Amino acid sequence: MANNRELDKMQVNNVYIPEKFKKAKIPWEGYRIKKEAMGLVQKVFFISLVVGLCFIILYPLLKLFPTVFGEMSDLGNPDVVWIPKEFSTVSFRAAFKIAMGGSIGSLVISVLYALSITAIQIFMSAMAGYSIARINFRGRNIIFALVVLTILVPPQALLISQYLHFKQFDVLGLITMFTGGTIDLINKPYVLYLMAFLGFGLKQGLFIFIFRQFFITMPNEFEEAAVIDGCGFYRTYFKIMLPNAMPPVMTVGVLSFVWNYGDVYYTNYFHPDGPYLSVILQRMFDPTRREAVNDALFKHFDIFLTNQMTFDATKQAALFIFLIPLLIIYFLAQRKLVENLERSGIVG
Repeated sequence: MANNRELDKMQVNNVYIPEKFKKAKIPWEGYRIKKEAMGLVQKVFFISLVVGLCFIILYPLLKLFPTVFGEMSDLGNPDVVWIPKEFSTVSFRAAFKIAMGGSIGSLVISVLYALSITAIQIFMSAMAGYSIARINFRGRNIIFALVVLTILVPPQALLISQYLHFKQFDVLGLITMFTGGTIDLINKPYVLYLMAFLGFGLKQGLFIFIFRQFFITMPNEFEEAAVIDGCGFYRTYFKIMLPNAMPPVMTVGVLSFVWNYGDVYYTNYFHPDGPYLSVILQRMFDPTRREAVNDALFKHFDIFLTNQMTFDATKQAALFIFLIPLLIIYFLAQRKLVENLERSGIVG
């Protein structure tokens, strides 16, 4: 009777018990409690780990909150830790006035520049990736190895040759033959577009790799069906293959926009006088210009106690304004981006 009661209790708890263990009279109630306790400990550990990592990542932004959203007179106040005493937008107004000249022109120009470069890189990288993946020609593997090499080699190693090439730009000697000399393209607005068009834009080797990895996994039946329907090579690519490549297109689009929008390396070397917000902010908030920024704070916003903290608060507010387009892109595309990264061949 006791054994029957124990079996009924085990059936009520929905615990599977092997036949050999039923005869051993193991204390199953204690085992179940121990198992549930271990599961609870694992959940608590996992949640604590996630919360801790999130706090480490968000800690710099949390510390910036009272700095950029508070009064500058409260900077350095030991009583202000996480929440400002009085909310104020003076840091943002100062950044908008000093760094951007009181207009959003530089922000709009930077966004349009990043969008145009992104469109060129998607177009050229997709064609290059499709050619390497789907066309059998002599030297294909060598070209793909060179593409991978451009990813591995740091851009600093290629900078001098690229700079000299555009400083003395010539095409197979034709320009020298007709004009008697080369053309200096440095500090011209179209040099960055030309680099993207020729496949040497920012991180463009990675973009070609992503497209190649996607196109190489597409079934051959697509192209065979297109040939049966009378499609040529270009029509097959533009009508069938490219529309089915939306995962890598979106992945490359987001990455290209983010990297080109915030780039200061290529823009500083090839178009240093360009109206790019990233370059403007880098120059405006250089440590050597601290006195000039503080003088502007005193002149336009009547801030008398100017120091390193007021300079940093203005710089951080300007960076928040700079991040607005990137945050919009992230919130609109973050879910699709994660899915497409897995489908575009960049992992595995």
